[in-house]
Amino acid sequence: MLKNTNNRLSRTLTKRHKIAIAGVSTLGAAALAFSAVPGSAQTTTAEAPTGKVAYSNEQIKDVKGSVTDQLAGAEVKAAEAAAKHKAAQAAAKHRAAEAHAKHKAAEAAAKKKAEAARKAKEAASRSTERVQVKPVAAKTYANNLDGWIREALDIMKKHDIPGTYNGLYRNTMRESSGNPNAINNWDINAQNGIPSIGLLQVIKPTFDAYHVPGTAFSQYDPVANLTAAANYAADRYGSIDNVNSAY
Repeated sequence: MLKNTNNRLSRTLTKRHKIAIAGVSTLGAAALAFSAVPGSAQTTTAEAPTGKVAYSNEQIKDVKGSVTDQLAGAEVKAAEAAAKHKAAQAAAKHRAAEAHAKHKAAEAAAKKKAEAARKAKEAASRSTERVQVKPVAAKTYANNLDGWIREALDIMKKHDIPGTYNGLYRNTMRESSGNPNAINNWDINAQNGIPSIGLLQVIKPTFDAYHVPGTAFSQYDPVANLTAAANYAADRYGSIDNVNSAY
């Protein structure tokens, strides 16, 4: 029975009653909003602040001091780093100079040692030469028949050409009387255009064929004439000593 009564009551609420309830709710909300506004407020409209804003300088001073300290610390560190770098460069330069000086001193010592060794070697070589090689005076010969024969004999000895002083002298006196410029212009050789010339009267073909190395290439040269004739006589007669007439 009660359930039905409630339903009837709800159905009996008219549209006017609903509007009235909504209005009461609205007024309640407005009252709450008004009570939240401070009592001293004159208006609900926000106005822009006027005048200067005051700030505290204490915090700015602290920040400025901190930055200054940091900059000073950075400068000190930079100066210390630069000083260390400069000191390192100076130390490196000093070490390089010492190394260069040592190297130069070593080079000078090595050069001095090499020079001393060279001088010692040269001195030893000169000493050895003085001991082993005895100076021999150059043999000289008189510019006459005796000197020519003696020089010819020394050359003949070097070339194993037989002959004696007597054999050369005896044949020379018979052929030219000791005149190196003697020339035969009347015998068969002269008639054939190859006259006999010199101390032992040698013709050109014979002189050229039996010329002894180390002597002049001239039939008129006394030593060259004697050695060529002795070489020819050794080949044909065994020695100039075996020649006793025209040969």
